[in-house]
This record gives sequence, C-alpha cells and structure tokens, in this order.
Amino acid sequence: MRRRLPSPAMRILMINPKTSTSVTELIATAARAAASPGTEVVAVTATTGVPYIATRAEAQIGGRAALELLAEHAAGCDAAVIAAFGDPGLGGARELSPIPVVGMAEAAMLTACMLGRRFAIVTFASALAPWFRETVDYHGLAGRLAGIHTLEGRFSGIATVQDEKEHLLIDLAGRAVSESAADVVILAGAPLAGLAARVADRIAVPVVDGVAAALRQAETLAALKPRKATAGTFRKPDLKPSTGLPPALARWISGA
Repeated sequence: MRRRLPSPAMRILMINPKTSTSVTELIATAARAAASPGTEVVAVTATTGVPYIATRAEAQIGGRAALELLAEHAAGCDAAVIAAFGDPGLGGARELSPIPVVGMAEAAMLTACMLGRRFAIVTFASALAPWFRETVDYHGLAGRLAGIHTLEGRFSGIATVQDEKEHLLIDLAGRAVSESAADVVILAGAPLAGLAARVADRIAVPVVDGVAAALRQAETLAALKPRKATAGTFRKPDLKPSTGLPPALARWISGA
C-alpha cells in the first residue's frame, strides 16, 4: 500500500513577472530558506515580457504578467507574492485575487519600518531609481525613506549581478548608512534575493531581503485568513466582457 505524503501546512505562490528563469531560481531558493517548516514554495515565471524590470513601461508589462500568473496558479495556494521590487500589478491583484497578495517592495519596506525609523534602498542599477521612488510614494512611505542608492556601470548577467557586484553593494550600503543616516538597508531587486543573509555581518545596520520579508508576511496573512473585501476600494470589480485574455484571467474578469 502506497504511503500518502503529508500535505504542506501552507502553500505560497512566488510570482516572477519577468522572463528570467534564473532569477526565479534565486527567488525560490531565498523563499525556501526563509519559509517556516511545512511551507511549500511554488515559484512561477512569466513567459512573455522582459528579463528584468527597470522602467515604468516594463512595469506595466510585468503587471499584466503577474495577473496572468496569479489567475493561473492561485488555486491551491494560501497566499501569493509578486516578486519584483516595484510590485507591478499589486493593486489589481488585490482586487481580483481570492487569496492575499503581498508585494515584495511593500513587504521589505514595512519590515524595515519595524527595525528602524528610516530605511535606505540599495540596488544594482541607476535605471531602477525613478521606478523605485514612485513605488515608495505609492505605499505612502516617502517620509521613512533615507535615500535610494544605486551602482553605476554595466553588469554581466542579471542572475549573477549579486555575485559580480557584492563588494560594491556592501560599500554602497555603508555609504547609505553614513551619508543618509539610514537605520535599515534594503537590498532591492529580485536578482539580489539571498544576498542579505550572506552580507548582513558586513553592514552596520539591519539588512532586509525583499523575498524573505515577503514570504514571511505572506505566511502571516495566510495564517490570519482575512476575508475577501466586499466593500472598499479593493472589493472585486463587477464582471465585464473580455477579449483575448488567457482563460484563467478571463474567468476572473468576466466570469466566463
């Protein structure tokens, strides 16, 4: 008689709304390292779009990918994470999704706010700064932001940028602390997933990993089992016809 394997205590969907499967592997590894015993991490990758998101236009593309992946894979999961630091598609996901959805940037910043008064965002490319600043504003946390600090110059590959730039990122984090009086540093961007744990003892303030923070906050929301809103601005929108959407997302939009 075949022995039945125990069901996971919790299943968290990690959505990479970019096309870089190598970055999805980094996300999944960091999420599993942070997860509670018994939590299963389900990591999925966009099949259309860009390998990493650095602009407003790319964020719009990633937002659609996030909604499509969420609609396709939410069944059987207890909560979901949009694992891109600008949280593309987060607002729409919260309107439509039957399960709680956490944004990686939002989780990182809220976690940082529980560790100190002001946080600095440190990342690997200057192109990310405008989008990240607008993300901070969207979440209402501009008053807690000490600054956004970015590296200049090119990098060899998106999945290896944390290894290639590790020492430069540590130095940049140190300058963020000394120059902007940051109480906490966020190493921002899915390609940096897992780096915080490796370098925490070389930075003088607490360091937050966005993937780890988002995974843990997703577990918390799943355990709390909040009801789905039927009022307020995040209630599910009225159904309407749709054209050309993937079947799972079309069902959420139109009920068809």
